[in-house]
Amino acid sequence: MEENPKIKLGISQGDINGIGYEVILKALMDIRINELFTPIIYGSSKVLAYHRKALDIENFSLNSIRVAAEANPKRSNIINCVDENIRVELGKSTEIAGAASLKALEMAVDDLKNGEIDVLVTAPINKDNIQSKDFHFPGHTEYLEHKFGVKGSLMLMVSDRLKVGVVTGHIPLKDVGTSITMDSVLNKLRILNKSLIEDFNIGKPKIAILGLNPHCGDNGLIGNEEIDILIPALNKARNEGIIALGPFAADGLFGSKDYLKFDAILAMYHDQGLAPFKAISFESGVNFTAGLPFIRTSPAHGTAYDLAGKNEASEDSFRQAMYLALDIYRNRQQFKELNSNPLQVSQEQSNSSGKSGGHI
Repeated sequence: MEENPKIKLGISQGDINGIGYEVILKALMDIRINELFTPIIYGSSKVLAYHRKALDIENFSLNSIRVAAEANPKRSNIINCVDENIRVELGKSTEIAGAASLKALEMAVDDLKNGEIDVLVTAPINKDNIQSKDFHFPGHTEYLEHKFGVKGSLMLMVSDRLKVGVVTGHIPLKDVGTSITMDSVLNKLRILNKSLIEDFNIGKPKIAILGLNPHCGDNGLIGNEEIDILIPALNKARNEGIIALGPFAADGLFGSKDYLKFDAILAMYHDQGLAPFKAISFESGVNFTAGLPFIRTSPAHGTAYDLAGKNEASEDSFRQAMYLALDIYRNRQQFKELNSNPLQVSQEQSNSSGKSGGHI
């Protein structure tokens, strides 16, 4: 099998008043990055220079280009997406910052769809100030579903110890109960299982599903969703060949560390999955949108306005987001090549350790 060529990794700048540029700069300062892929930031040279000065970073510059095709494969590159008169106000949520984050995201996503870049890593946005007539979504995940014409995707949090997906994402807690249906659970299980196989090179993934109610409803005493929805969905999934077990009480599964026995966990709602994930893997965790035709990852943290400009933000999560995008790209390529030659599939799966290789 031939080695894949160096990929073009697009980076959308996110909110210019948060820690996005800090973690981007710190990660790209390691020149070994350029041996793995070609970074292309969709942002602003002026904003980058502002953050570099605020962080007292010297002797690091990027190659300014007009389009991705001009990228220097031996350096980090930047495409100017916004007006050079843009104003940075560290630690503040502003309308200008929201518009700038959307412009960079739009240009990066268009290039991703057109094959100008191979993968996309998104720096954190402010989900409030980015709202406009062109962006009316709860977050990146829903926006990307719309842009790629995908009816369903999966927010999957990834670290070297844990993978957690959620059935319901950015919706009010009061709407979670009515959104948990047999179809919604089964669809997320299918996406998760497919992603674990194709994106993470796990031959026969083992998935744990969490209950919706405390103690998984205690046999209907404090809720019937486990009996009426989750168990039937699990039975259907298993009939399709998906190895899914549960439902498990979230506190028991995470508290006992039984989550380590599974390749992934499917939570019912945002905080049920993300709170324990971030408690375990906050600095190294990555947000991956599974189920899209293209690869998008993001650091697990937000804009962190309180840290902006203080040189205190860790770049670990952003670095891992880049590495994971690279690993998934290679795993997908390998999966396609193996499935174009069915005689190799069984041999590769039998030799697989059942764990994803790579950086994360």
